[in-house]
Order: sequence, then C-alpha cells, then structure tokens
Amino acid sequence: MDIQVRINHEGALRNQRFAFTDRFTLVTELLQNARRAGATLIEIIHDEQSKTLSIQDNGCGIDDFQKLLTFNETGWNEATQQDESPFGIGFSKCLYAAGRCIVASRGRFVDIDTTAALAQAPIPVQDADPDKSSQPGTAIALFEVELEGLARRMPDLCRGFPVAVTFNGQEIARPHALPGLKTQSTSVGHIHIAGMDDGKFTRYTVIYLQGFRVHQAPTYYSCDDLANVVHLDPTKFVARLPDREKLIDEEEQIKLVDKAISVLWLNALQEKKAALPAQQFVEAYFDAAKHWRHTQVFDDVDCLPMSICEAIGGYPRQAPFGQLDFLEAVKQPISRDEVLSGEVTLASIDYPDSSTAPCWMFAKAKGYVVIKTTSLSDGHWVHGHVRHLDANEVVVEPVDLQRQASFEGRWLNAEVLLCAHVRIRIKDDVAEIHEDGFSHEDAIYVPAKESTGIAVEQASSFMDSKDRYHEDDRDADADALADLIRLLRAVDPMETLQGMLTDLKLEKYPVLHGRTFRLTISQQHKTHVLELIE
Repeated sequence: MDIQVRINHEGALRNQRFAFTDRFTLVTELLQNARRAGATLIEIIHDEQSKTLSIQDNGCGIDDFQKLLTFNETGWNEATQQDESPFGIGFSKCLYAAGRCIVASRGRFVDIDTTAALAQAPIPVQDADPDKSSQPGTAIALFEVELEGLARRMPDLCRGFPVAVTFNGQEIARPHALPGLKTQSTSVGHIHIAGMDDGKFTRYTVIYLQGFRVHQAPTYYSCDDLANVVHLDPTKFVARLPDREKLIDEEEQIKLVDKAISVLWLNALQEKKAALPAQQFVEAYFDAAKHWRHTQVFDDVDCLPMSICEAIGGYPRQAPFGQLDFLEAVKQPISRDEVLSGEVTLASIDYPDSSTAPCWMFAKAKGYVVIKTTSLSDGHWVHGHVRHLDANEVVVEPVDLQRQASFEGRWLNAEVLLCAHVRIRIKDDVAEIHEDGFSHEDAIYVPAKESTGIAVEQASSFMDSKDRYHEDDRDADADALADLIRLLRAVDPMETLQGMLTDLKLEKYPVLHGRTFRLTISQQHKTHVLELIE
C-alpha cells in the first residue's frame, strides 16, 4: 500500500479564514498588492456605518482575473517573485472579510459573492462601462466588511509604507517611509540612524519589510519617539506566512540587524572623533558608544565623560532601593592632565554600608571624584589612575574620646562614641572629620559638631528581605540617636540647653523675639515651670 500527500480542498478553503492575525490584515494585503503593481498613489475610502471599503490605485492593473481566486499562485512577474517571495494568498483575505467584492481593472470587472466563490462557483468576468474602462490601475470595493477602528489604525499601518496613501480624502503621514529618510545601505538593507549628527541616540529600533513593520524594540516603543528605522532587503529576509507580521527565525535575524546598526555607529564615532574637539566629542557621543558597545573608541581621548564622574555633594548613606542621591554631577569635564598632575583624584568605592562608610567619608573630606570605570573599556587610559578605597585598609580613630554608650533602636544596635573629631586613615593618607557623624562596623562616631541621628542611614538601609522600606523605623532610630547624643553631652547645663535651643530653631517665631523667660526643669516633664518675665 502506498500513501501520498493529498489536499482536502474544502477544508483548506474553510480553514484559510483563520490564517490571518487580525481584521486589519485585509488592508495591508491590499496595500501590498497595489505597491507591487507599481502604484504611486493609493486612495482608501471607508465608511464604518455602512461597512464598505474601497481602494483605488494607479498601478499596472490586472491582466488575468483568475489569479485573484487562485490560492498559492502569485501571478506576479518573475522579478517580483524573486525579490519579494509573494505567497499568493493575500487577496483571499477579501473573501473571508467581506460578503461581496467588486474588482475593476483595464475595462473589465468581477462582482464576487464571497460565499459562492468559496464554494468554488464560477464568477463571470464582465466588461465595464465605456466611461470607466479608461480608469488606470485597479479599483476594489468591499461590502459587509467589519473594520471598526480602521481610522485609528491607518497611521500605524502606513508609517513605513513607500507609496502615498490617502484615507477618506486625507493624506496619511509616513515618517518612516524610505523616500523621506536619510538612510545608509548595509548588509541587511537600508538603515536610518537617529542621533548620528548630534549624538542624541535612541534605544528604539523599528524594522520594516516591504513597507510593513515586522519588529520593534523595545516593545513599548511609542510612535512619537525617535527611532532607528530599518527597511530590510526583501531578497534576504522572509516574514511569516500569511500576513508577514513577524520575521522567520526572528531572534537570529534581529541579531543581524543589531550588528549592522552597531557597525554604522562605530563608523560614525570614528568620524566624529577625528572631526570634533575631545571635550565636545566625549559629551555628545559617549552615551551612544556605551549603548552600542563601542567605548573602546574613547580609550585614548584626553577627556573623561561627565556622566561617569560624580562629586560627593551630600551625606553618604544607604539610600532606599540603591539610590546614591548624595552624588552630584561634576561641573565640567575632567582632563587627563588634571588626573596625571594630581589636581583631581579619582576614586572607586563599593556601595555605602557600615563597612564602607569611612571610605565615603574619607573621599568626601578629600574632595575625591567618584568614577564608574565599568562604563569604560578595559583599555582606557584612566584605569591606572583610579584609587580604589578598600574598607579592609581603613583605620578609624576617635580623637579625644569624651563619652561612650550603647544604642538600642528599633532596627539597629551600636556603640556610640562622642569625641572631638574623628581621624580616618587609609594607608598613609589621613582625613579629619569634624562635622558629620558616621557608622563603621558596630560603632557610630560622633564628632563635636554633630548633633543629629543621620548616621543610622549609614548603619542600615532599613530595607527588609522583601524589599520594603521602613521609613518610620528609620525616623524613629534617627530621633533616638539624636536624643542619646544630647543626653551624653548633658554635662554642663548651659551647653546642654543651648544645644537643645539650637535644634528647636526658635528664631523662626517672631512672637518670641526679644522675650525673656525663666525655666525651671523638674524630674518629670509635666512639672516643668516656664515663666514670661518681659
């Protein structure tokens, strides 16, 4: 017994209606046919209420109407078949989407009852009225067609289409169409790169094949954003049958596109490097080079990108969710001469916590600039001139230790050391800390000019194992530490009260200006006595 491949024609015709992705594929297939027919203008009229759709093009027209109803046979000339690999099933979408379809071209027309056509009933080809026989191209009218929302979709469908399209009398903008783009020819097709002239690159890439989008990345791309636009070579790329909305072997094909874009960026970076002053080149193009993995172009440029250099402007702390909000941008680019002469010291420091806090305080006191060397290639000249501050090399010395006590808060426990100031030593370098308290391992160092509890934010992130930030506990521990500092310093009554008055900021209240009070402090807060003298 022998077996062979056979086709159930009735089943194939019945199931073909489920092949297309959505109802708007009907429009893209008709646009595609008009383009292949050499049209330079396509006019679409749609009436959502009456459920009618008409498309008129000025292409070469139809020489054989049978080709419309012959599935999997394209009818296109040999050049089109070689260049575009048409599937020969595009017009079939009309049979499934509409109840009636009239096609007129070259003085003839067919009036198709789609139910009858799918039952393989013969459809007569008729001569058109003499006054319509001279109309160029092809006119298609569809009836009983469900295309709700087509007006909203048309701009997206035509965004990269190469032929002018009007919809209900209005021309549709085609910002990604080849005729209006500045493109470069590559191994994958024509590519327009955003930002090459000014460095304002984009992470968005939109890819078209035969005028229709087959891929965009990231997927949340908004059509209002700038994008790299790729029009693939149809002789090298094939989209999925039948509606060509995705590339075959998409993952590998996108890699080829990304590689082609990357090569274009490398060439552009090398050209800009030769043409621009170092500072201008770095500031304009480093971010683009970083995104497209070409930072090696900057290895010998005598200027550092400002985006990887930051000054320690605020209090180093373990901010929630890893935000290093105490860092601020440097005011101007740093040159190689400034680094080599020692005018600027670059430092690399691990993320702030109770072990690395002294490194951050040391760098702040010294005025070091923190640099993110991971953004540079391994061959960059700066790598040999960055000081990595290692927590294991830190020695912390309280100078003139005055008081010491244990602190127990909601979130953390530590030993609190009050002193005149703190000396931080890293190898042979020393920094003196006079104003800010800080945490180191299980201790909190408090110099004479410090009175707040901010050091708790170095000792802990106040984040639990489920990444929940406990702001109330942070505030409570900071207040408790500040209270303990005031208590430990409460040796001289005048100094104690003066410190508390400073924290109250009484000068903000005009009603108190110039007043004299007598205050008697008791052992219970409810029995203090305050009197206004004048």
